[in-house]
Amino acid sequence: MDSRSKTPILDAPLQAMGFEFDEFSAKRITGRLKVTPICCQPFKVLHGGVSALVAESLASLGAMVASGFKRVAGVQLSINHLSPAKLGDDVVAEAQPIKVGRTIQVWEVKLWKVDPSAAENRVLIASSKVTLVSNMPVPNHSNDAMEIYKKRAKL
Repeated sequence: MDSRSKTPILDAPLQAMGFEFDEFSAKRITGRLKVTPICCQPFKVLHGGVSALVAESLASLGAMVASGFKRVAGVQLSINHLSPAKLGDDVVAEAQPIKVGRTIQVWEVKLWKVDPSAAENRVLIASSKVTLVSNMPVPNHSNDAMEIYKKRAKL
């Protein structure tokens, strides 16, 4: 459990940076992040690697749910950084499947900076596609982790 947000740990590296999950299903994974010094590059903008981490993490979690909680592995990540998010900005992320196949899945992940007083005012900051191998067996030492995901997912 993440003591700050009362959210089960779904992705430790993301949540260590303050990312919070909102929606968690086989059709859509969403969440948000406040741009803080821990996720900025020296110029006080969101680090591109953090955007890539968000993209691969959300796509991986969505693919895992879509495959019936089987193991998945990212094999390709393509990301375009379109606009900066500055220190203090609020960022929302959304992952949706493009193709859910038996062994390969492709997910699209978008990140926007948003105006907290008017959520409809958002600017696309990154767009990505993630390809994953899916339906691999879950190792025995990871079975307990799958229970956390199953409890959180809306199927």
